[in-house]
Amino acid sequence: MTDVTDAMTTLFGHRPDGSHLLLAALILASTVALVATAAFATWWARRHGNAPPPEDPGTSDPVATEGGDSLAGSGETVLWRMRTTVRDSPGSLAALCLVIARFRIDILTLQTHPLAEGTVDEFLLRAPASLPSQELTRQIEAAGGTATWIERADTHDLVDTPTRVLSLATRTALDAAELPLALRQLLGRCTIHSLPAVSVTGRPTGQSAPVEGVLEETVMRLRDPSGGVISVERPYLPFTPTEFARARALVELDARLGPRVPRSTDILTLPEGNEITVRRADRSDLAAARAMHDRCSPDTLGLRYHGPVGDADRYLNHLLSPRFGRTLAVQTASGKLVALGHLLWDGDETEVALLVEDDWQRRGIGSELLGRLVQLAEEAGCDSVYAVTQSRNTGMVAAMRALGLPLDYQIEEGTLVITARLSTSAAEPTGATGERAARPADERTVRPSGPAEGARR
Repeated sequence: MTDVTDAMTTLFGHRPDGSHLLLAALILASTVALVATAAFATWWARRHGNAPPPEDPGTSDPVATEGGDSLAGSGETVLWRMRTTVRDSPGSLAALCLVIARFRIDILTLQTHPLAEGTVDEFLLRAPASLPSQELTRQIEAAGGTATWIERADTHDLVDTPTRVLSLATRTALDAAELPLALRQLLGRCTIHSLPAVSVTGRPTGQSAPVEGVLEETVMRLRDPSGGVISVERPYLPFTPTEFARARALVELDARLGPRVPRSTDILTLPEGNEITVRRADRSDLAAARAMHDRCSPDTLGLRYHGPVGDADRYLNHLLSPRFGRTLAVQTASGKLVALGHLLWDGDETEVALLVEDDWQRRGIGSELLGRLVQLAEEAGCDSVYAVTQSRNTGMVAAMRALGLPLDYQIEEGTLVITARLSTSAAEPTGATGERAARPADERTVRPSGPAEGARR
């Protein structure tokens, strides 16, 4: 339509009565386009919608006979997300839609991701529960699709893409800690590493990326506005340029808005009558957190950081950054910080950690913080949280047990790792052969949250 308009503009635009002729030509062209569109829609509806069955059963399509008709009576359905790559040529998408229609599958949403050669078509499908994904994959590839990938979807995927992107942008705008979570929800199941530019010891790490970012098939590297790099990995499915552009736009939004943390607070009354305030914390609380460290005993700091207590202060700048997770602070009526609770993003996993000043222990503060951190993890869509501690830290062990969740225990070199399962993990994606995608043996991020990091490796 654009080419036709340009041609008519060139032909009529410079004649004395060109404007009138051009307007008439545009109206005529629009009318022809509308008529053609209506005719095509009518043909398509008759061809794929309520068209009567063929009169001669012997001439029916073998795919419809073997797959679609046998599934027609099944009332139970499931949601699938499917991607496949097709040639960028007329009729390629129609061939896929024809196969999908034969299996009595509803196309709920469709996205196209243009590539240099070909196009990635992404479908959200409602299919009969009795239809094997391998059979659908086989038929899609027979119709011209390549690198076909299918996984189970859920009702959350029914939100259309523009609405989901706007929602994620809003969450990111309100809270800087939401950026890694927003990227994960935008791009599906992936591993996100926040790699700082400077280590906890003050040495440059060499982690950097150009302003425009880097896309390398299954890995994208984006410049972190707070310094360093945000690395996103999805080994089972290459990223498309469209996904890369969306991710880069979210990171740019985060950079423009600068540091931000919600300032809501909750006032609680302890059993002895003292009031405490629970709120979000960030790097502006660094001085107060260091002062709390000074009031803590070496044993308390050792149970939290699992190493030399003299190194405790150097971790705070990292722990209080919203880029690596969320921190809750507890302060007294006088404004003194007496406890910190951390929810730390660790690649595909999530760590919880607590530090309560000695004089304020055994008052229920740790359990209160842990419960709130677990709630934040559930809201973020985490499947589990883990705590790294020591068996003699009876307070942390009791707080984890009090959650009332299924717990797994693992002891490595004297360090106790307690994992609380929040929900059942989603099914792994399947490829063209129906095999589950392999997960790298170790996808955890090296985070300076304490020397006990090695216990999780």
